[in-house]
Amino acid sequence: MADNLPARDVTPSGPNQVRSADITDLWTDEGWLYSAIVPGLFNREVVGWSR
Repeated sequence: MADNLPARDVTPSGPNQVRSADITDLWTDEGWLYSAIVPGLFNREVVGWSR
């Protein structure tokens, strides 16, 4: 694992302060499928998604 060079504190004290993102691509018989998810880091709930 790489070092966390910026050493940012991503531990929020309440909801809607810090978010993350993940984009995944998957090859299917119909072509590429792209999925994007945005979780809130306070309670780890998904606050947005698209496919």
